[in-house]
Amino acid sequence: MNIQEVLSTKVKEAVTSIFSVSLPEVEFQPTRKDFEGDITVVVFPMLRHIKGNPAVIGEQIGSYLKREVAEVVDFNVVKGFLNVVLTDAFYLDFFESTLATSNFGYVVPSDTDAIMVEYSSPNTNKPLHLGHIRNNLLGYSVAEILKASGKKVYKTQIINDRGIHICKSMLAYVKEGKEEEPTDILKGDKLVGNYYVAFDQMYKAEIATLVANGVDQKEAEKKAPILLEAQEMLRKWEAGDEKVVALWKKMNTWVYDGFDITYKNLGVNFDKLYYESNTYLLGKDVVADGLKRGVFFEKEDGSVWIDLTEDGLDEKIVLRSDGTSVYMTQDFGTAIQRVKDYPDISGMVYTVGNEQDYHFKVLFLILKKLGFAWAENLNHLSYGMVDLPSGKMKSREGTVVDADDLMMEMTATAEKISNELGKLEGYSEEEKQDLYNMIGLGALKYYILKVDPKKRILFNPEESVDFQGNTGPFIQYTYARIQSILRKAATTNVRIPKTVNDTIAPLHGKEKELIKQIQLFPETIQQAATNHSPALIANYTYDLVKEFNSFYQNVSILGETNEEKKVFRVQLSKKVGEVIQSALLLLGIHVPERM
Repeated sequence: MNIQEVLSTKVKEAVTSIFSVSLPEVEFQPTRKDFEGDITVVVFPMLRHIKGNPAVIGEQIGSYLKREVAEVVDFNVVKGFLNVVLTDAFYLDFFESTLATSNFGYVVPSDTDAIMVEYSSPNTNKPLHLGHIRNNLLGYSVAEILKASGKKVYKTQIINDRGIHICKSMLAYVKEGKEEEPTDILKGDKLVGNYYVAFDQMYKAEIATLVANGVDQKEAEKKAPILLEAQEMLRKWEAGDEKVVALWKKMNTWVYDGFDITYKNLGVNFDKLYYESNTYLLGKDVVADGLKRGVFFEKEDGSVWIDLTEDGLDEKIVLRSDGTSVYMTQDFGTAIQRVKDYPDISGMVYTVGNEQDYHFKVLFLILKKLGFAWAENLNHLSYGMVDLPSGKMKSREGTVVDADDLMMEMTATAEKISNELGKLEGYSEEEKQDLYNMIGLGALKYYILKVDPKKRILFNPEESVDFQGNTGPFIQYTYARIQSILRKAATTNVRIPKTVNDTIAPLHGKEKELIKQIQLFPETIQQAATNHSPALIANYTYDLVKEFNSFYQNVSILGETNEEKKVFRVQLSKKVGEVIQSALLLLGIHVPERM
């Protein structure tokens, strides 16, 4: 039982004893920095059950806690807030328990009750860009956080490898490719993306010609010969035309090879891949079954719909009159297939931009109406777009920020700033390059993940690599500083035992604040998992680092003359380093031993 549970029980006992009233719940909050105390009981909500002055009620409850709870050494009341002061022994006992705990804050994953997290899910007609980076970082981090919270997790993506947009790249390659193939300099996804841009240029040129000859703009957009050719190529693909399918396989293989390099450099991975070319027919049998059960209804033209108006939505088509499926059909078909593939799945998280909010409301509601129990635990990890100082990205026009290029730019920016600060004396060239990459990627990931997923981001590479403030490099630098303290401690034969010497009490205020911050880590992981928010982990880590730097500046560590206090402060520094490392790993960020 943690201290909050102990205090909750005792506050309820106090209220019953003093006021003869049963209190259903107790509200806590952290004590404000300008007041003495470690945890605050909020008295105001009790006024629904107890009549009286909140300050007086607080005094009476505080006196009871001080008398009845061994961990409570003192209290004070500010208006309706009861600030409770806990004993140093309580903090020392807690801290000692962390020393014997490997992976403090993490919960061993369950063998059942699995969650599938979908992210990335790119099209195979272009390379990954900055928007995909936010998607990948969010999905990967949420998967890692869920795992740390005690869930079994499967990471997946569905690759959009079919459709008219894929045929556009293929057709442009047929017309202008001249047997060009990927090279060490030009990855396969970039090569194919170049032909997607080339198609758009040819398409616009044909539209301009048609308009110049008197054709209406909208009509020209529909009748441009190259678009009609792409539509014919799609029909051939669906009919299994050998030549078209062979080209499709070849170009998609190039793209997959390119994606693999990007994913590896970004540090994300997947347990299972789904392909739209294999899933686009899924769901049609579900529609037939749902039609029999009255979940769906058929219109006069033979199309099949679901009526969601009573749920505040609208009617949604699930099968066209010609018998072909829509995206919604294959989405619920794919969800059902995933549970067949992994029967232990009890829920799913879809990492998809907020422009698809309505789509997922409809999808989840349809699956619930079809009667699937796991549909109650479906979540859309909706996120805002990533903007640049130069404006919005457009894939067709080739104005995207390429993911590979951005990662290289981040590494180069880290190199430039590191050299300006002169932090790398004594490093070999190989060590420097590894560090630049670690700092650059850490800066990119932290800058994106520290923001609540629902908010849009204006991405600024230079700002993200700042070594001061709420940035990845600032946190990495603090971790490296701690490792330097530990190396110096080792050279002066300072032992770091697994127990705490009680004679170090009373604790310095900065020591206590640091332990209180460490205490919050397990709860923060659980909150981040519940909310699917890596931002909670990122900002917790920043708060921990700020607290450590305040401790470092105000308290002597290796210069302390009292040997027991010195050992304790080294122990405390080591634990902070471990928590920083554990927290950043949940964000996919690695930490340097030196910096």
